[in-house]
Amino acid sequence: MRIGNGAADQLQLDIYGEMMDSLFHAHRAGLRIGHTGWLKLDGVMTWLGSHWDRTDEGIWETRGGQRNFTYGRLMSWVAMDRMVRIARDLGFPTELQRLITERDRIYQQVAERAWNAEKGAYVQHYDSDVLDASVLLMPLVGFASPTDPRWQSTLRAVDRELVSDSLVYRYDPSASPDGLRGHEGTFSICTFWYVDALARSGRLDEARLVFEKMLTYANDLGLFSEEIGPTGEQLGNFPQAFSHLALINAAINVNYQLDHGPGTVAVLRAPS
Repeated sequence: MRIGNGAADQLQLDIYGEMMDSLFHAHRAGLRIGHTGWLKLDGVMTWLGSHWDRTDEGIWETRGGQRNFTYGRLMSWVAMDRMVRIARDLGFPTELQRLITERDRIYQQVAERAWNAEKGAYVQHYDSDVLDASVLLMPLVGFASPTDPRWQSTLRAVDRELVSDSLVYRYDPSASPDGLRGHEGTFSICTFWYVDALARSGRLDEARLVFEKMLTYANDLGLFSEEIGPTGEQLGNFPQAFSHLALINAAINVNYQLDHGPGTVAVLRAPS
C-alpha cells in the first residue's frame, strides 16, 4: 500500500517518452531488444497511440486537476519518434505508418496549441500563459531546434519569469495553482536543464557560469537535493537521482561545446 503519495493514482503520459528515449540510446549503444520484449513494447505504443491526447497530471504530479500539459504531449512525441527509429533500424514488425501519423499529429498540436503568441513562448499547458521549466527539454529531445526563433523566444521568457539569480523554479504556483501546500525552492534538475538549454542555444558563456555557480550549492560530498531554498539550503528528497542525472547531461554537453565550439552537441541524450 502507498501512503501519502497522491501520484500513485495519477496519469503521467511523459513516462512513455522517457522510457522510449532510454531504450533508443541503449539501442544506439548496441543493446538489441528481443522478440518478447518487442511485442510488449509494441503493445505499449499501440496503447499510447490511442491515448496520448488525454489530459493528465503532468511531470510535477500536481494536485490541481488534469490538464493538457505540454510536457506530456512532448514526451508522447518522443515515444513515437524513438519507436519509429528503432523499428526502422531493426526491421521489426509494427504499425509503422500509424506511429508516424500519430507522431506528426502530436508535433502539429504542440506547435499550434502549446505556443502562446502573446507570451512568446511554449507554455505549461494548452490555453494558458504560464511558463514551465519542463519546456527546457524541447531542444534536448530534438523537438525544437535550439536556433529556432520560437525556441529562442521561449528561452528568453524563462530567463525573465523562472530564473532567480541563475537558479530555476519549475513554475509559478501563484499563476498556476497546483493544489499543494507550502512554498518551494528552485529545482536543481531545472537549473541543470537550463544550463543545457543555454549551451545548445549558443549561450555557452552563460551556461558555464550558471553551471559553475550551481556547483557551489552542493554539499561537502558534491551531492544535490531536489530543491534549493531561498538561503541556499538543500530541500526535499536528498540525494535526488534526477538532479544528478541532469547534472551529468549538462556537464557532458557544456564540456563538448567548450572543445568543439558553441552550438554543437555530441548526441541526443535522455532527459532524466
